[in-house]
This record gives sequence, C-alpha cells and structure tokens, in this order.
Amino acid sequence: MPITLTGRDLGLADLARFLAGDRIRLSPGAWKSVGAARRVVEKLLASGAAIYGVNTGFGRLSNVRIPDAQIRDLQVNLLRSHAVGVGPPLSPAEARVALLLRANTLARGNSGVTRRVIETLLALANAGIAPVIPEQGSVGASGDLAPLAHLALLLIGEGEAFLPDGSRVPGRKALAAAGAGPVTLEAKEGLALINGTQIMSSILALCLLRARRLAVAADVAAAMSLDALKGTIVAFDPRIHAVRPHAGQAVSARNVVKVMRGSEIWPSHAHCEKVQDQYSLRCVPQVHGAARDGISYAEGVLAVEMNSSTDNPLVFPEDGSILSGGNFHGQPVAQAADFVALGICEFGSISERRIESLVNPDLSGLPPFLSRESGLNSGMMILQVVAAALVSENKVFAHPACVDSIPTSANKEDHVSMGVTSALKLRRILDNVERVLAIELLAAAQGLEFHRPLRTSPALERVHAAIREKVAPLTRDRSMAADIEAVKTMIADGTVGKAAGLAE
Repeated sequence: MPITLTGRDLGLADLARFLAGDRIRLSPGAWKSVGAARRVVEKLLASGAAIYGVNTGFGRLSNVRIPDAQIRDLQVNLLRSHAVGVGPPLSPAEARVALLLRANTLARGNSGVTRRVIETLLALANAGIAPVIPEQGSVGASGDLAPLAHLALLLIGEGEAFLPDGSRVPGRKALAAAGAGPVTLEAKEGLALINGTQIMSSILALCLLRARRLAVAADVAAAMSLDALKGTIVAFDPRIHAVRPHAGQAVSARNVVKVMRGSEIWPSHAHCEKVQDQYSLRCVPQVHGAARDGISYAEGVLAVEMNSSTDNPLVFPEDGSILSGGNFHGQPVAQAADFVALGICEFGSISERRIESLVNPDLSGLPPFLSRESGLNSGMMILQVVAAALVSENKVFAHPACVDSIPTSANKEDHVSMGVTSALKLRRILDNVERVLAIELLAAAQGLEFHRPLRTSPALERVHAAIREKVAPLTRDRSMAADIEAVKTMIADGTVGKAAGLAE
C-alpha cells in the first residue's frame, strides 16, 4: 500500500517502508493546501509587495529588489550558487529519504510551491533515484542550504544522481529515468527547496533506525557475556527497576531476563561464592536504558521535525500572510543527534569492558584470550585492542557539535546549529559501536563454547547458531577482520535481535 503524505503524520516506520520499496503519494487534502498556499504567493506577487525570497535577494542581499522579469532566473541562480557542497556523497538511502522529507514538508501547504515541484520530487523518489549530495558544507541554518541545493538541481535537470542500479548519471538523465522533465521554477520555489532541515533529518532518521537495532543487540550481547562469565541475573530482577522507573532501564532488564530464560549455565553456579558482578554486567540496565531513553527522546524530536514547515518565509493561506521566521534553524535536530551520540557511545564503552572480562583469564575463569592453546595462539587478544581503539575514537566524536556556531552571510546569519555535523558524527559513532558489539558477540559466543556440554538459553543458542553460520569458532589464529564485519552486518540488519526473539 502506498505511503500517503499529509505533511503531518510521517513516521520512522514509513521511512523504513519507503526504503523497502513502498511508493509515496500526497493526500487530496495536502494537494488542496499546496494549491491554496500557491495562490497566496501569486496574489501578493501581483500586488507588487516586496517579499523575501520571492522578489528579493537572499541573506545579506535581502534588501535587493528583483524585477518580475528576472524572478525565474533568481530561482535557478540560487540553486547553482548554493550547490557547492564538498566531500563524499550521502548514501543513496539518506539521499532518497531527503527527497521524501522534502516532499512531506512541502505537503503541509506553508511553502507556496506549485504542484509540479512536488510531483517531480515524488517521481524521483518513487523511481528509486538518489540525488548526489555531498555530505559537507551545511552549517544547519538557514537550513541545509548547500546539500539541499544539490538535491534541488535535479528538478531543473542539472546536478547528478544515482540510479537504482548504482550508476551515477547527469540530472537530466535521472529525470528521464523517473518519467519526468525539468521543472521551470517559479517565484519562491528555489528558496522553498533549499531552506530546511531535511539533510540533517534524513541522516538522523536512518541513524535512529539503526540505533533501535543496536540497542537490542547490546542487550543480547550483554546477556551472552553474562552467561559466558557465569554472572548472576539477580541484578535484572524487575523489583530493582520498579523502584527506579526509567523506561529504558526496565526494557533492557526485561530483555536480558527474557533471553537468558532456560539457560543451563546460570543454575550451575547458583551457589558459588561470588556476591556481585562488576558494573559492566550488573549495571547493564542502567547504562543501556539511559541510551534507550536518549533514542526515544530523539525519535520524538524527529517526529515533529519531519512533519514541520521549515523553510522561510512561510505562507499562511488562512489569512493570506507570508511571514519571515527561523524554522530552518536546526538546533532541535542537532541537539537530539548529539544526545543520541552520547548514549550510543556508552553502549560501546560498557561493551568493551565486558570484552576485557571475557578475554582476561583473571576475570573470566576462561582460557586466556579465549584460546585453548594460548601462547602459541594470541586468540582474541587484539580484538579487545580494536574495541578499545574504537571506544576511544568515539570519545572524540562525542563532543557536541550543536554548541558550536559561526556567523555566515555577512553576519546576517549569525547563529547556526551545525546539525549535519551532529548527524554525521552520530553515524560514525554507530559504525564504531556496531563493530565493538560485533567483537563482544564473537567473544561471548567463543566463551559459551568452553562451558559445553552445558547450554545457554534457547534464545541465546539461536543467536550463537546465527553467528556460527557466518563465523567459525576460533581454534587457531586467523585474521578476524572479516568476521567482525560479518557480525556487524548481523547487528545492523536486525539478525541478532530477530534470532533472540526481541523486538526493536
């Protein structure tokens, strides 16, 4: 079933459906709102009034009046002059989500664009076209100007795009592949296309989809390590978490209890002399839970942002007003991305400590570095070193970008959000933590095998089996770089959570 855009109720689940192949369309009500807003623009333009971005220059040049005969040229010049992004392109998925978000915000009917602009965005999105959008060059206000200009160039047959087969083609060829032709931009449309937060929002949206799966994998990895290290499940008793009722904490505790149910290993040491486990085991619900709550907060911010009008000026058909404001400022998104990044870092930080416990025989009671012939073999010694390197790298990336600002446009735009930087850092941290958790899962799977014939729980045995389908046990030294990447993919695509029977 197609995803119907209204500009008011798009969710993360819809983005996942879109990337999985569902088409998008606008609701009849949205088309009506779009038409009403466009009529306001045309009426005010005909009146001869000066309207920012409609018949004036931009930023510091807002006091320059543009003759009616040059208004179309103004729109094209805006896109060309602003399409100066640098660096590698966004992933095709991120770029396609940006198309969807741009169409959805225009669907609210506060931007004053013509119907054809949105129809062309929909055609490109539904054809699987991904604009080539360099990921660097936005300061996050007035919106993501440079990257969105690269997106908008496609609509006039310029720029570049990736086709569904991965080939990189000129904009005109991409339009043809979508069954569309170049758009002649009318008054305000160039500005409406590049003034907004859709780039930072698209990166954050895909990061949050990954973060959900990461949170589940982190709980699974912790449970596997807990059993491999003969830890106790007492610290996950629901009574403990009921008296400190943070939502994420309770979810993580329940997840660990659920996936450990039925383990043969845990009862085998029920009467040992150990009283308490180290914090990296005992405090899993508190640390993982705080990260989960950060993800939930960011999802709420993004839900608002995806369904907001974020360009400037905004059109209000109810009373025929066009008002200048600052909805393009990305501070809410930037702060959310930075906040999520802190929590994701901690998934990795506490995981690395569990990895150390698994490979260190003084802490684990298992063979040194999880190798039966340690000395001759180094086993998983350097896997812990890699995890430590990634965790320390994350400490650098965890510095919030949203607290930085630098003036632009001759000081007219004197406070900015750095929202794209926040989102890009989050993406890098996610990559690192997926690899750290992959290392923990590899080590925990190896550790469980030293307890045979005792079995862990049915849920964790399924996870173990899924890992062993991709990665053989470590019986003698070999390069495990490809093994880490294989399990990272299992985390990112949700295989780990599904094997354990946990929902995202």
